[in-house]
Amino acid sequence: MITRLAFCVILFFSITVNAAPDWGRNGHRTIGAIAEAHLSKKAQKAIDKLLNGKSLALVSTFGDEIRSDKKYREFAPWHYVSFPFDATYETHPKSEKGDVIVAINKCIDIIKDEKSSRDDKEFYLKMLVHFIGDLHQPLHVGLAEDKGGNKLQVQWFDKGTNLHSVWDTSMLESYNMSYTELAANRKRLSKEQVAVIKKGDAATWAAESRVLCKDIYKNTKPGDKLGYRYMYDYLDVAKMQLQKGGIRLATVLNEIFG
Repeated sequence: MITRLAFCVILFFSITVNAAPDWGRNGHRTIGAIAEAHLSKKAQKAIDKLLNGKSLALVSTFGDEIRSDKKYREFAPWHYVSFPFDATYETHPKSEKGDVIVAINKCIDIIKDEKSSRDDKEFYLKMLVHFIGDLHQPLHVGLAEDKGGNKLQVQWFDKGTNLHSVWDTSMLESYNMSYTELAANRKRLSKEQVAVIKKGDAATWAAESRVLCKDIYKNTKPGDKLGYRYMYDYLDVAKMQLQKGGIRLATVLNEIFG
């Protein structure tokens, strides 16, 4: 007979293994931590007040934490955008339910609106932090037919999984660094490099993620056995996406809050 403690442990393990959050907690929190290092003092003060002292790293997973609540189901399509490889975001018909690009712009508009309530500003700030993170996970700018790689089955170090999960969690978890370690050990960039990364908007950054997505599909096929070689090829790409996500999140927040 399973004891209550054993049952709780099994339940926790089941939830942890089967959940498929975007970028995983580590990825999102890394982006939040990097963003904080690039905030202006004015923006930092305003955000600290709005979030009641919570860090961007802490609230970065909020968008996934509410997904099991029925009242937030309308936000589910806001985590990604899908269109065929022979199309572009601009030319392909848009989803009536919205997408991650629409979501980011919507969040910005609500936070900037002087008529928005404090609760709404706090809610959409948390969502903005999450969605900018999602935008930089290449498979969130993917294909509808395989649900952004969720239906593309591969093996990760001889264990069955899917391509989306490899990019969300497996690759970063295999690297075995906390989000604070990932943020602290990010690549050193010149002022000129940071300036280039800051340029553009959500649509521009989505197009960049799309290029990476195409490359991933070019080099990953159903049933592939992925491991050390895959990490050698793509881990630095994933880490740079986290860094870009953090820098761009800070850029957006600095523009909103001054």
